[in-house]
Amino acid sequence: MSDSFNNIWEIYTSSWKAESAEEKMALFQKSLAPGCVYTDPLGKTHGWDALCSYMLDFHKQIPGGHFVTNYFLAHHEMSITKWDMCDASGNVLSDGISYGEYNQDGQLIKMTGFYQTP
Repeated sequence: MSDSFNNIWEIYTSSWKAESAEEKMALFQKSLAPGCVYTDPLGKTHGWDALCSYMLDFHKQIPGGHFVTNYFLAHHEMSITKWDMCDASGNVLSDGISYGEYNQDGQLIKMTGFYQTP
């Protein structure tokens, strides 16, 4: 099951790089439960619309910004990842750790990011 959680995580991660709301929503359908909760040191969202808006604001601050997973480990519908936040050219801007929780269908229901705030 760890491999399928890793696949779901990577689909979710790719939604941060997607540039349009439509692209993000298409990726959400493949990876996130509709009522998912996202939390990081700077914000908290509930549901696809709020998360999409949060991600679009992220792109305004860091055009082309995205995340690259360096480490993934999962068990019992939970995962932890280590990642780099990169700019459009792939330069590493910062790093962090995320915790994920999955429902019985393998969709993410909770994503929590940890990183040093600017």
